[in-house]
Amino acid sequence: MANILVYALQYEGAFNKNSLGAVSEAAKLASEIGGEAHAIVVGEGISDDLCSSLGNYGATKVLRVEGPEGLAQPVVDAMATAVGSGDYGYALFGGGLLGFEIGAGLAARLDAGVAMEVTAVRAEGGKLVAERPILGDSAISEISFRSDLGIIIGRLNAFEISESGGTATVEDLSVDFSPFSGQATMITRGEQRGEEVDIEGADVLVAGGRGLGSEEGFQLCEDLAGAFGGNSAVAATRAVVDAGWFPYAGQIGQTGKTVAPKLYLAAGISGAIQHKVGMQGSETIVAINKDANAPIFEFSDLGIVGDLNKIMPKLTEAVKAKKGG
Repeated sequence: MANILVYALQYEGAFNKNSLGAVSEAAKLASEIGGEAHAIVVGEGISDDLCSSLGNYGATKVLRVEGPEGLAQPVVDAMATAVGSGDYGYALFGGGLLGFEIGAGLAARLDAGVAMEVTAVRAEGGKLVAERPILGDSAISEISFRSDLGIIIGRLNAFEISESGGTATVEDLSVDFSPFSGQATMITRGEQRGEEVDIEGADVLVAGGRGLGSEEGFQLCEDLAGAFGGNSAVAATRAVVDAGWFPYAGQIGQTGKTVAPKLYLAAGISGAIQHKVGMQGSETIVAINKDANAPIFEFSDLGIVGDLNKIMPKLTEAVKAKKGG
């Protein structure tokens, strides 16, 4: 059973980017263990074109299920049906709360092994081995599966999106939903406070910590991010969010979001292990802190020791000058 089944979350005619990353990862891994990557999509009135577009990310088949979108239990029913009728050795999910809920429910339903918060997966001897950071990301646990189905749930942004230009066939899958799956209904879909803060897809992130001193101090971050322009955003640490200085949607770290921008600029951030977990995948890390012994300097590519209130305005002006030139 070498095929891999991926849940692809869609909403208003578009797939979640973590789902696309999971499809791409599944396609790569399936080719290494002699199988195929299939996707399952649940929703109402989903078009053939939307489903078949997953072929561009490596899926060879898409199972389309007519049912409520955005709820965990109907998807568990759908995936359990697919696994029961197909040749699947693994189920793969991108990061996100819904993926965790579905993956855990599927593991309980099918008595399957499950690995959560996975950051990497590799093929070894025709099987998949998942890697999961433990002990505050100070060590890596390697997980293999003894059950017939192995369930792998990635950390946010763990899997890179890769377009292959392929095509996927679309098959309708009929599912007998469990009575309890219909007990919850989606009344309305809203966004959490600060949802306009998009940090997961940003190329440049300017993150602020307690060293900014106050909520007003974040204007320094806003100014610098604005100077970079393009796909830039502002983010924050948990302490800042807990203090009410910044929305939760912009929190990076173990209890926030995981990011991997091209440039991560940390202003007034000490670099606690919980924060490092969420941003250590950044291509280039630049830290500004008045404490020369701050832990963040240990894993930064460039460290600037000094008063951020003096340094950041000058950096902002320098970026503006460079952009203008």
